[in-house]
Amino acid sequence: MNKCKIGFLPLYIKLYDDCGLTIRERLEPFYETLAAALEQDGFTVLRTSFCRVKEEFAAAVAMFEKEGADCIVTWHAAYSPSLESIDVLAGTKLPIVVLDTTETFDFSPAQSPDEVNINHGIHGVMDMTSMLRRRGKAYAIAAGAHPQSDVVKRAGRLARIAAGANSLAGSRVGTIGGSFDGMGDFLISDEELLARFGVTAVYSEGKTLSALADSVTQDEIDAEIRADLDMCQVLEPFSTETHTKTVKNCLAVRKWIQREQLDAFTVNFREIRPENGLTVMPFMEACKAMARGIGYAGEGDVLTAALTGALMRGFGEAAFVEIFCPDWEGGTLFLSHMGEFNLALCADKPEIKEIPFVFGDAEDPVVCYGCYQPGDAVFVNIFKDAEKYNLLISPVKMLDHPNDRFAGTVRGWMQPSAPLPEFLEAISAAGVTHHSCLVYNASLSELEYFGNLLGLHVIKV
Repeated sequence: MNKCKIGFLPLYIKLYDDCGLTIRERLEPFYETLAAALEQDGFTVLRTSFCRVKEEFAAAVAMFEKEGADCIVTWHAAYSPSLESIDVLAGTKLPIVVLDTTETFDFSPAQSPDEVNINHGIHGVMDMTSMLRRRGKAYAIAAGAHPQSDVVKRAGRLARIAAGANSLAGSRVGTIGGSFDGMGDFLISDEELLARFGVTAVYSEGKTLSALADSVTQDEIDAEIRADLDMCQVLEPFSTETHTKTVKNCLAVRKWIQREQLDAFTVNFREIRPENGLTVMPFMEACKAMARGIGYAGEGDVLTAALTGALMRGFGEAAFVEIFCPDWEGGTLFLSHMGEFNLALCADKPEIKEIPFVFGDAEDPVVCYGCYQPGDAVFVNIFKDAEKYNLLISPVKMLDHPNDRFAGTVRGWMQPSAPLPEFLEAISAAGVTHHSCLVYNASLSELEYFGNLLGLHVIKV
């Protein structure tokens, strides 16, 4: 993921300066301690002096915007009257993360009363968040002691999530072959995609892809073949000729992604034919692109592809998935797809083989497969009802299956937190599409924040 840039905003009150209180001597070094901790966690941190009145808050936020901050992290050094900051905080397009921490770890009856003024920012947090909620500004909060807890890391994670959500607007999603005829659940017009989400659809041209395929050198093909064979276990022998054709088409798509500066892409496998610029369905490039952080979805689903890309930028470990089959006895769902999955989330060494392509005019491809790794995750689906766009989120577990007999397929067994019939009833009653995302090591509250930042109605199952 790209390095995230934080505008770190300290909130203070002018009254204390006017009254001659000297608590800045403790608070300013602690602000620097927190900023340094964020930098140690991989962020670029934009600092500012303590802000007390409207003009100072406006100047600080303007500086953050000018310098390209991805998110504002606030810290209350002391109580700060919310009406001094709320207009600019509610008005900025930058997401807000509230870091709620104080310097003194022990505030028991044995503590000195002199510590009160140093550690009373909490009610400033409450004042500000109450007003943010009233103004309809999405925010998230991380509370705890530093360095005794992971509060700074949690605030940083929320900042990355906010940056991921913010990155959706302005992103570019490529589409090869348009959408699959007859699939209506994920369809969105280019105009609505741009107006509602700020995402631009970029259509491939046959002559462009053909030219890019012709530009692929034999050295590039040989290097990619070696990398594939080093990365994967060969399930069945296949010809170098088939592998060469597959790699050439995949590298053409990779060059197209780079040329068009795409953040995500989608392919309609039914439209892979020479006149459209490709002769082999680029299954492997979809897998590798997701591992590189490029969003993907199948069958021409531009919205889910763009969402997958934003989730990857926010959370890191995400993938496009489809529910295929219910395991009624085991209470799980079999996740699969024809040949696209996030290689970075493979449980073991990926598998590779040639398959017959019977779904159109394309030549037979070499495809890599694997099983999704076990662990906690969140099932995510974006969909539209009669009035609005929604984000359904549900905590799930991806299970380890040592007796897996599905080698040579994309696979994973997902266990919902609710009984399987109830889960399936709930998601279809809500109206989800059959294209979804899976986000590992995330919480519902984090995904809810992500959805709120995008103005989506969040449904928790």
